[in-house]
Amino acid sequence: MAPHANGDTQSVQPREPATSTLKMLHVSGTDIVDSDGQKVILKGSALAGFLNMENFITGYSGHEHEYRQAMTEVLGREKAEFFFDRLAHYFFTEADAEFFASLGLNCIRVPFNYRHFIDDANPHTIKKSGFERLDRIVRICEQYNLYVILDLHAVPGGQNQDWHSDSGLSRALFWEFELFQEQVINLWTVIAAHYVNNPVIAGYNPLNEPADPQHTRLLNWYDRIEKAIRTVDPDHILYIDGNTYAMDFTSFDHVLPNTVYACHDYAMLGFPIPGQAPYTGTEEQKTKLRRQFDRKVQFMRDWNVPIWNGEFGPVYPKPSEVDADATNRARLAMLTEQLKIYRESNVSWNIWLYKDIGYQGMVHLDPESPYMKLIMGFVEKKQALGLDFWGCTDKDGVKEIYQPFIQGLKDMVPAHLQKKKYPPVWTFDRQVERVVRECLMSEYMVWEFAELFEGKTKEELEALAKSFSFEACVKRDGLNAVLRHDAEAVDV
Repeated sequence: MAPHANGDTQSVQPREPATSTLKMLHVSGTDIVDSDGQKVILKGSALAGFLNMENFITGYSGHEHEYRQAMTEVLGREKAEFFFDRLAHYFFTEADAEFFASLGLNCIRVPFNYRHFIDDANPHTIKKSGFERLDRIVRICEQYNLYVILDLHAVPGGQNQDWHSDSGLSRALFWEFELFQEQVINLWTVIAAHYVNNPVIAGYNPLNEPADPQHTRLLNWYDRIEKAIRTVDPDHILYIDGNTYAMDFTSFDHVLPNTVYACHDYAMLGFPIPGQAPYTGTEEQKTKLRRQFDRKVQFMRDWNVPIWNGEFGPVYPKPSEVDADATNRARLAMLTEQLKIYRESNVSWNIWLYKDIGYQGMVHLDPESPYMKLIMGFVEKKQALGLDFWGCTDKDGVKEIYQPFIQGLKDMVPAHLQKKKYPPVWTFDRQVERVVRECLMSEYMVWEFAELFEGKTKEELEALAKSFSFEACVKRDGLNAVLRHDAEAVDV
């Protein structure tokens, strides 16, 4: 039986969109086109850290559901819910949409967590509050003629082994339980029924960065989700991620109708990897960028379907870091080259990400804001402890603790088995780091993070949440100039 909303299926019926110039999109050959047959290249960012929170984006450690639980224990349910509601309110408003559209961008990817729709303690009921949150974003985007891609970023059991699937584990249990898979199919059916015929919705991204060790379960699930969605919404595009974090299409053997296939094209040249030379635009570096992208999209080219790069983008140093200006120039030069590659192939894209506390966002919190003043000491501590995979650039500070520990574990495991655990591209060291630092230690530390909010009044919580408002944030001008230039450079 499909789930329903608070026992009333009427509460999730389709809403008639307000007047806008946006038109329904669909796939035509290798292009995305509107209802007039005009080619559309989607360009934008992801509204990450909002309806699916992530530790490096807002500052806590570990997994979102653990963070919310810790805040509830410290603040009490009423004040914790008040804080998260106000943070969500300020995270994206009309001011954000107006700025976004002013850059010439036309699409926002909205990652969301299944927990906004499904309560694990009452899994057969779809929560109306999830639609209220999504509808607010869709209405705002509608006013500024911004398309929206709905991205289910976290599912029951976790579709991958990472923190952003919010399972609290280092295994993707979604693939091992049919009940979880059916639950998400039911959820998407309800979502698709809600947004059917709404031209603001560019389409549905059913599963972010799946990682199925067997590969075949993912392909079977994609066939099932396509059939289920088409029973209620025959028209919206599906955006289908490759396996193993949207990078592996080797097991894909067919394409679905009206579907765009998605890679994620993060380039290691955009990250502070020890010993790596900065990007200087050499032919070797340009070739490396092009080669890694070509490998990820060969499937799309072989099958003549559109390409969507759902995530990519470098990270940026703190202003206080040595040679920060030079590093920023190098990272933006690399990004410019990536955008050139995509432009040559008519690739639609959504960069990661729009807003955060300063690591990667197009806009970021002011270091002097109430929220940053409160959490900065904790952020520095968790970076020193190497707890975040994405937001931690230098893990040498804990090398003397983990290096002998990991080496001792390695000595226990036969060498030929040390890469057996999926995904095999991760080293044994990385697998240990994921379990010990990013799950166990981060769960301990999130309790410390929550204690920073102890005793805060609603007025103080309001001021902390307001730190995320567009008016209070700092714009990353260099990045935004690059994005604006690319938006203006393409004549579709």
